[in-house]
Amino acid sequence: MKIVRASSHQIDELTPLFNAYRVFYKQASSLEAAKAFLSQRFKNEDSVIFIALDDDGNGLGFTQLYPSFSSVSMQRTFILNDLYVSENARNRGVGEALLEAAKTFAITEGSKGLTLETEVDNPAQHLYERLGWKKDIHKFHYTWEI
Repeated sequence: MKIVRASSHQIDELTPLFNAYRVFYKQASSLEAAKAFLSQRFKNEDSVIFIALDDDGNGLGFTQLYPSFSSVSMQRTFILNDLYVSENARNRGVGEALLEAAKTFAITEGSKGLTLETEVDNPAQHLYERLGWKKDIHKFHYTWEI
């Protein structure tokens, strides 16, 4: 397995993973829409995606980071918005490898760090905590949707 920073050259390996990720979160399956969304991210250069590939170049999982800034610390930070490992690749260290790649990237970019949001019943919380992620118990997070 290898982790690479994805580019438009990996769109065919990335699209089914991204689609499965969305289906996991109860969204309608659409490979066409998933590919269009990812293509736009690459074109606009507004996210960073890492993909895990097996020895044959097949996609095993991915993580997508969106840049943001902290005004208080006056530093760039990244939102780890998406993390997905295909069902047949789970429990093989793929998620951990993707998270470590994201950490390394954040460090090399000189950023403040990474943040993520997850469902309260997501079993990946154990992985996050094992890898040193801290659950924020001091702040509330609010959202507003149209």
